[in-house]
Amino acid sequence: MDRPDTSIGFTLNGRAVNVATPPGQRLTRALRDELGLTGTKVGCDAGDCGACTVLLDGEPVCACLVAVGQVEGHRVETIEGLTASSPVTQKLQDAFLRHGAAQCGICTPGMLVAATRLLEQNPRPTEAQAMDAVGGVLCRCTGYRKIVSAILDQGEPGVADSDPVAGSAVGKRLRRVDGKPKTDGTEIFGADETPAHSLLLRAIRSPHHHARFKFGDLDRYVASHPGIVKVVTAKDVPGVDCYGPIPPFADQTVFAHDAVRFRGEAVAAVVGQPAAIAALDLTKFPVVWETLPALTSMAAALDETAPLVHDKRPGNILTRGRVVKGDVEAALASAPVTVEGEFETGFVEHAYIEPEAGFARRVGDRIEIQVCTQAPYMNLEDIAKILGIPQSAVRIIPTAVGGGFGAKLDMSVQPFLAVAAWVTGQPVQMVYTRPESLMASTKRHPSKIRAKIGAARDGSLLAIDVTADFNTGAYSSWGPTVANRVPVHASGPYYVPHYRALTRAVHTHLVPAGAFRGFGVPQATLAQEQLFDELADKLDMDRLEFRIKNALRGDQPTATGQVIGEGVGIRACLEALRPRWQAARAEAAAFNRSTKTPMRRGVGVAGMWYGCGNTSMANPSTMRTGLKPDGRVALHQGAVDIGQGSNTVILQIFADALGAPIDRIDRVAADTDLTPDCGKTSASRQTFVSGKAAELAARALRAQILRAANAGEDAKIQFGSDHVTVQDGAHERRIDLKTLPVDARGYVFAEEATFNPPTTGLDENGQGVPYAVYGFGAHLAEIEVDMDLGTVKLTALTAAHDVGRAINPTLVEGQIEGGAAQGLGLALMEEFLPGRGENLHDYLIPSVGDMPKVHSILIEDASPVGPFGAKGIGEQALIPTAPAIFNAIFDATGARIRRAPATPDRVRAAILATRLRVMGKEGG
Repeated sequence: MDRPDTSIGFTLNGRAVNVATPPGQRLTRALRDELGLTGTKVGCDAGDCGACTVLLDGEPVCACLVAVGQVEGHRVETIEGLTASSPVTQKLQDAFLRHGAAQCGICTPGMLVAATRLLEQNPRPTEAQAMDAVGGVLCRCTGYRKIVSAILDQGEPGVADSDPVAGSAVGKRLRRVDGKPKTDGTEIFGADETPAHSLLLRAIRSPHHHARFKFGDLDRYVASHPGIVKVVTAKDVPGVDCYGPIPPFADQTVFAHDAVRFRGEAVAAVVGQPAAIAALDLTKFPVVWETLPALTSMAAALDETAPLVHDKRPGNILTRGRVVKGDVEAALASAPVTVEGEFETGFVEHAYIEPEAGFARRVGDRIEIQVCTQAPYMNLEDIAKILGIPQSAVRIIPTAVGGGFGAKLDMSVQPFLAVAAWVTGQPVQMVYTRPESLMASTKRHPSKIRAKIGAARDGSLLAIDVTADFNTGAYSSWGPTVANRVPVHASGPYYVPHYRALTRAVHTHLVPAGAFRGFGVPQATLAQEQLFDELADKLDMDRLEFRIKNALRGDQPTATGQVIGEGVGIRACLEALRPRWQAARAEAAAFNRSTKTPMRRGVGVAGMWYGCGNTSMANPSTMRTGLKPDGRVALHQGAVDIGQGSNTVILQIFADALGAPIDRIDRVAADTDLTPDCGKTSASRQTFVSGKAAELAARALRAQILRAANAGEDAKIQFGSDHVTVQDGAHERRIDLKTLPVDARGYVFAEEATFNPPTTGLDENGQGVPYAVYGFGAHLAEIEVDMDLGTVKLTALTAAHDVGRAINPTLVEGQIEGGAAQGLGLALMEEFLPGRGENLHDYLIPSVGDMPKVHSILIEDASPVGPFGAKGIGEQALIPTAPAIFNAIFDATGARIRRAPATPDRVRAAILATRLRVMGKEGG
């Protein structure tokens, strides 16, 4: 039996240490909790993700699977020790920064440790060896290719530019300004920091999709478990117990009141000393469940006799979306050529490697919450409401975010922590387990989409008719956004004179579906782009040329009647694929004619567009800046960087607009007490919206300095140690900053600027200007299919994206590669089934061996609205990948897949069904 006072000695990073811990304790817990080495991350506690990789006697192991007793007398090395002592690791860290191989950074220490072992044994590995070395470490952000490139980097000329001179940062491949902490293990994520003597919180969650419940004697439970301080329930919520990311649709409570609506919904939380909480068997918590009939499909929820998930939402419809233009029925009736089909997708898990985590503490009459979040100000508003306190009494401090992709827009640990810290008066920490994260966090909306498309004989699109239902689960979350964004986008980036798209968000007794990189557009694109291929084939047109012919021009109206004008780069994206399209098609055809194996090759293409920012509603970001007496410039930048690179990109924009070198700028990181509201990190809006706010703030500060120097707009500013020098032609003016008065924040000159994209509301037919800026793109997928097994391998991907202006090309490429990897997962392997596979062993995401090389083509068709012409890229990169793969599967096999993911059993079944149809036609 483990004894808590057992002293276990081993060598850690070159020095002898002893820890007093049970021998069966996980090594991760000893390293992080006892020894303070939080560079070893915990993503699963099951050996599935590899984030906790350390070296044990020189060999990489998952520290979560190693008991402390097993390392007694042995040698352990962590990222902290390797950073200090290993030249190989130091070289790797530099290569990771130059290649942009660290995005959110949560997997980076594990990657570096595993790669260090490889390079110590083999300084010049092959690509296959590099991939094998990190094959046990999952990354959800990068798409792996830049990681592999960094490992293979043997000191060639650096990919990243050095810091540029003033005014030349935009367009440069600068290293991430927050990159070093990601590579040396010092970055602080949600679980990495908590006040001394914090209590620990664990939630009691429903094992049933729908059930009533009653508690037993909670006072007795607390009294019988030493170390437990309190059981918190709905009765402890002091304010309004109703929250949600879209206030008019808010419907979620901190804890369920009398009944639960989905498996994983919390009914209570146990708060106490960490050791006591960790030892609890939560299955023995005093609660009795009475299971109720559960609506676990949209078909069941839409049945006329179905009970209501929410009493005030008739028919279990949360909301509807509608965009209508022209006379769709007449156009389809007269169209010479039509195609139609029905398509389905399931739940998809975000699978960020960092589980939800944070802490809260009460500071007088204020509450402070430090947490991994994509939306600090939205958190602030809801927490104030829940606690019944002014918004000024709430402080949200975002940590580094180890992947978000939309799910960390919704609150997770925040309300539990806020209530617990408020009522106990003590700091409280919570860290989701991996099963808890998969069970309770929001998912991509399952969809059922029906579409019909008509075209003229010359290939011109005439009409599109779409109806789509989205399973929004038990609570609203971002269901309204999905239902309203999809109708705007379901035409694709093409000109269509007659159009109708009708959507519904449907409640069920399943896990809430929320925001996930695209807000429903990937599901719609999967349907429309397959039908475009079918239409092209029916017209006997080349599939790519059909898209080029119909590509939207800037002077043509979209489905909502908007004429975008400048910055419509879809035709350029499609045309950029033409050379590879023609070559790949020829290569695949030649292979298929000659092969004697069951392997067949196929090539597919798909286009996309995506509106940056909120749909037809206010979408502002505010930036604050100030010039300090020491000549340095502060930028209060509250846009949360979840790995996409906004910390770096916004600084590049700001620096060039101000005319200052980046190394003169101090970034004040997101903190609701210190930074203005930059809006949520979602909808590909931060580069565009917050970047534009940063540009405006910089230009305003620059103008103020020039006015003080009585200089013209074209003058150059040089920032000294305690002065600025303004050169205006032959005239030079020096401003001594230390002689000038300062404001309350200590600034000599200060400015604040807000940017709100120019949009309009949509009328009853969805006509209007929903977005100020759109991103465009097209992907070409090359695949290989085993006709006997149904397995599909993506062998190459070419991705062309109109980004307006590539502020940092390395970071843009990283977003394309990472988005493509998630699109690959959507296409071939990922489907979350509530109640099953709540771990990263059964729920599969792409690993390094699944991702081929990605050839990124950056099209810069500048937006007249965006900063230096820039648009967003985060969502765009995912959207066309899955439909391109599905089209490639058809190209290889002749079988059309209408439900994602295209797992081997589904592909094999489709191949057999196609063969039977062909045989039937031949026999007939």
